[in-house]
Amino acid sequence: MVEVGNIQINNVNKNFDEVHVLNNFSLNIEPGSFVSLIGPSGCGKSTLLRIIGGLEKQYEGSVFLDGERITKAGSDRGFAFQGSNLFPWLTVQGNVAFGLKARKIYKERKNDVADIIKLVGLQGFENSFPHQISGGMQQRASLARALVGHPKVLLLDEPLGALDAFTRMNLQDEILRIKNENNMTMLMVTHDVDEAIYMSDKVVVMSARPSRVEAVIDIKLPHPRVRVQDTFALYRNKILEILNFGGQLHEAEYNI
Repeated sequence: MVEVGNIQINNVNKNFDEVHVLNNFSLNIEPGSFVSLIGPSGCGKSTLLRIIGGLEKQYEGSVFLDGERITKAGSDRGFAFQGSNLFPWLTVQGNVAFGLKARKIYKERKNDVADIIKLVGLQGFENSFPHQISGGMQQRASLARALVGHPKVLLLDEPLGALDAFTRMNLQDEILRIKNENNMTMLMVTHDVDEAIYMSDKVVVMSARPSRVEAVIDIKLPHPRVRVQDTFALYRNKILEILNFGGQLHEAEYNI
């Protein structure tokens, strides 16, 4: 079986007006891996995700997915955001099916909607509207919407950041289960060091802007991982040390 989902980022530079956000940023993400991006606020983590997703087009450098240059958004990349961004006037089923209908492939892929809703544990809530379900269930629906197109890559921009701790840990396990069942490449932005260690094969620590790769840390722990074990704490301390060393702003954010 040919592995898919390889992301190659080559010397990406990105500016917003006079603010230099990404500085010759290069990274290779292997097919089927789970990679987390972690770094100080404003260092360009979400911007990098938007570039890979084809939502941000004004930058220097190049980004490839399985050898093909990314120039626009595509169904081979699913995107889940911090907020569920569900359409409030559509049911769970309607939200999940929306992308397929927009691509005019809903009739032949109709069964995929039910399958994905079941995969994320929302069977029985197909006809519920977003305001009728919990925040955690809304995030499940958002994941289902991102997954229904069978993307090669799932891009996760702090998808669990607004959830309570117990719901968050539960969904971390659900996302890992979905990844393993679908052999999918996942790239996640998070500010939670423990979350990055718990879920990832590799943690990419980004410097303050103009951002570069400060370190790539292989997390060599078996799944399911135990958050209180000594090795887990060693990884946490290592990442926090790197963040403290590389996470200082090179210029003041505010002029007083």
